[in-house]
Amino acid sequence: MGKTYERIDGRLRTFIEEQRIFFTATAPLDGEGTVNLSPKGVSGSFAVVDERTVAYLDFAGSNAETIAHLRENGRITLMWCAFQGPPTIVRVHGRGEPVFRDDPRFPSLLGHFRQVDPDPHGLRAVIVVRAELIRDSCGFAVPFMSYDADRPLHAQRFAREDDASLSTYFEQKEHIATSIDGLPGLPLPLPAMPGVERD
Repeated sequence: MGKTYERIDGRLRTFIEEQRIFFTATAPLDGEGTVNLSPKGVSGSFAVVDERTVAYLDFAGSNAETIAHLRENGRITLMWCAFQGPPTIVRVHGRGEPVFRDDPRFPSLLGHFRQVDPDPHGLRAVIVVRAELIRDSCGFAVPFMSYDADRPLHAQRFAREDDASLSTYFEQKEHIATSIDGLPGLPLPLPAMPGVERD
């Protein structure tokens, strides 16, 4: 039987923080637009900011659909599945916002992420999500799967880029500055990486 939670704390927070992968889902307002579903799994790239707010690091890729959808309407759902241990699925439905490198909040938000060096991954933004509905459900149909290790390929690929070359890389991609459906995506040119304030 599913349960609704008022806040992300206790066992719920522990469960979320222990998962090696989660998924994000967004969509444009246009009913004919493209729904986007993305896996997120770099260790240390997710953080619980407070009892109703979570955040994750948005790294370089070939698209910026989540950013575009959030800029347009803010709707987002995050989902975690238990691939080990008791069968559980947790969803956080809420409003998200991409916080870009030139935002004054960016350095302090990075301080919530202690286990990952963002530079080799081509960090574009911090996605901040304010929870509006927090629910769990049974995960009886979710298979058992084991975690071996993070893939090093993404960090290795983008470790070769500095801020200028990373911005050039994004400018060459068709769906970074503009989404598949023509919505504004990642603002370019990419601002330089600011200093990081650690808690």
